[in-house]
Amino acid sequence: MLPSDEIRYRNAGRSLSLLGRYGKQYARFEQILAIDPDHPNALLCRGYALEKLGRYEEAISTFERVITLRPRMALAWQGRGISLGRIGQYEEALTSFNQALKFTPDDYRSWQNHGKTLMNLYRYQDAIASFDQVIALKPQNYKAWYNRAIALSSLNEHEAALTNLDIALKIKPVSDYIWNYRGQVLGKLNRIPEAIASFENAVKINSRSASAWYGMGCCYALKRDAEATIENLTHAIELSASIYRNLAATDPIFNFLHNRSQFQALLEAGTKAS
Repeated sequence: MLPSDEIRYRNAGRSLSLLGRYGKQYARFEQILAIDPDHPNALLCRGYALEKLGRYEEAISTFERVITLRPRMALAWQGRGISLGRIGQYEEALTSFNQALKFTPDDYRSWQNHGKTLMNLYRYQDAIASFDQVIALKPQNYKAWYNRAIALSSLNEHEAALTNLDIALKIKPVSDYIWNYRGQVLGKLNRIPEAIASFENAVKINSRSASAWYGMGCCYALKRDAEATIENLTHAIELSASIYRNLAATDPIFNFLHNRSQFQALLEAGTKAS
């Protein structure tokens, strides 16, 4: 395998991925494999295309075929780990990421995936160590700061999580999901006005962030502002009724609204529709 070969196929695959043309990507590498069934780079790109198409079992088989041909190909181990994670096989995924890091210890993407997998296994302290590796390699990687914040908050270290989120936002100020999570952390710290401001920033960036609208609804519920609570819940339910109508109906934070006809109408709309 020539390095130039690998770069060419990786770049071609990545470009197609960025355009969301995973079906065409898959077909292109199938043509190469029809001529050379054991072409490791074409198989590698085929595996990533299958993963993007949601065909995870096929992707895993393809990556394993690459590993048989090229046991030290870190990208194949990483692809296998990503695909295993998609189907909830986190221990196996972690093993794959460990193998990838054995061959490319300075690959920040592998460390990022390693950390996210550890979070899925509730190993938050270990996950933080992985995100620290990402930050050491790429200090401006806002996703690592964001993921580190999630791990810290999961350990009830909310102030430290907030510090990490603020760093992430300095790097990526227009990220709705970082503002959204910042609002959630501030809510846990009972800093309600600041939480509302964060959720407002989230919906300014992405007005379809149902989670941010719901978060604002929770904040206004804590303030016992019935009108603002219902208004924000309405937005959340309009965007994702299957999730947020059920949450609104069962979360005790909204108990003070149960005698309000507007709130009951919001909950009953789903019953009538079904």
